[in-house]
Amino acid sequence: MKYPALQLFSQILPGLDEFDAIIDVRSPSEFALDHLPGAINYPVLDDAEREQVGTLYKQVNSFEAKKVGAALVSKNIGRHIEEHLSGHPREWKPLVYCWRGGNRSGSMAHVLARIGWPAVQLDGGYKAYRARVSADLAEAPTLPFRVVCGTTGSGKSRLLEVLDAAGAQVLDLEKLAAHRGSVLGHLPDEPQPSQKLFESRIWDALRRFNPSQPVFVESESKKVGNLRVPDALMDTMRQSPCIALSLSRDDRVRLLMEDYHHFAANPEVLNAQLDHLVKLHGREKIDAWHALANSGRIEELVALLLADHYDPAYLRSIDRNFVQYGDALPLELPGIDPEHFEAAAQHLKQLAA
Repeated sequence: MKYPALQLFSQILPGLDEFDAIIDVRSPSEFALDHLPGAINYPVLDDAEREQVGTLYKQVNSFEAKKVGAALVSKNIGRHIEEHLSGHPREWKPLVYCWRGGNRSGSMAHVLARIGWPAVQLDGGYKAYRARVSADLAEAPTLPFRVVCGTTGSGKSRLLEVLDAAGAQVLDLEKLAAHRGSVLGHLPDEPQPSQKLFESRIWDALRRFNPSQPVFVESESKKVGNLRVPDALMDTMRQSPCIALSLSRDDRVRLLMEDYHHFAANPEVLNAQLDHLVKLHGREKIDAWHALANSGRIEELVALLLADHYDPAYLRSIDRNFVQYGDALPLELPGIDPEHFEAAAQHLKQLAA
C-alpha cells in the first residue's frame, strides 16, 4: 500500500482499534465538541489561527489565505513531531483526520508518510465518521439488554460498576453522560459532554459488545441531565427484560448521602437544583427543603425527597415505560457494603451464564 493511504471510514472501521494513534488535527474547539473514540488532538491550526486564515479567505483572497495558512500549518506540524511523535518507531501507524475536505489532515498525513510512517488519512474526515455514527444509532441495537430497575438510591449505578469490574458487559449511560440522571445528578467539576460526544461514546460502547452475552443497563429516562439517549436505543431498552433491584429506605438514604456528599458543603448549589422542582411541588415545600439544606439537615432532606418526589415519580413511570417490568427478576440488597454488591453481581452473572 502506498502511504499516505486515503481510506473511507467503512474500510477503516474493522481495524479502527489497530491504529497506534488516531490524530485529530482540527482546532481544539472542534475536537472538544466531538471526535473519534480514542483520538488525540494535534491541531495544525488552533482556534485563533483558523479564524485568522478564514478571515483572509473572506476579506482578501484564497491565495493570501493559503500562504499564511501553509506557514502556520507547517510550523505546527513540525512542533507536534518534535514534541509528541519523534520517538515512535518506523512501524508506528497513525490514522489522521480533519473536518471533511482533507487539507489539514492531508498536510499532516503527507509529512508523516514522507518521514516513513504508514499514515492513513480518513476520506471525508470527521463528517464521514459522524454520518456513520448517526446511521448506526438510528437502528435498534441487536443486543440482549438486561435493564436494572429500582427507585432512586437503590444502588443501580453501583451495581453496574461492580458488574463491569467483574467482567460483565455494561452500558453505563450515566457515566458516559457525566451525570447521575436526576435533578441532583450534576457531577461537581465535571461538565457534561456535548450531545454528539455523548452519542460517540454510546456508539463506541455498543460496537464492542458481544451480542451473545447480556448487556446490563440502568432504567434511564429519555434524558440524562441535558443529554438525550438515542431513540432507537431507548426503545430497545424499554422492550427488554428487567431486574427489580430493591434496598431498604434507610440504606437508600445512606447511599445517597455518600453519593451526594458534595451538596452538604454547598447548600446554595443544592437549593438552586431544588428550585427546578417548584412547578411540581410548589414554592412553600421547596422553601421548606431550602431551610433543611441551609441548616445542614441533609439526611432529613434526602428522606423527604425520596418520599415526596423520587418514589412517586418512579412508580408512575416504571410500568408504563418498561413493558417487561411486571415480570422483572427480583434482586434485594441486604445492605450497601461492597460485599453486598459483589454478591449481587455474581448472582446476575451466574444467571446469565
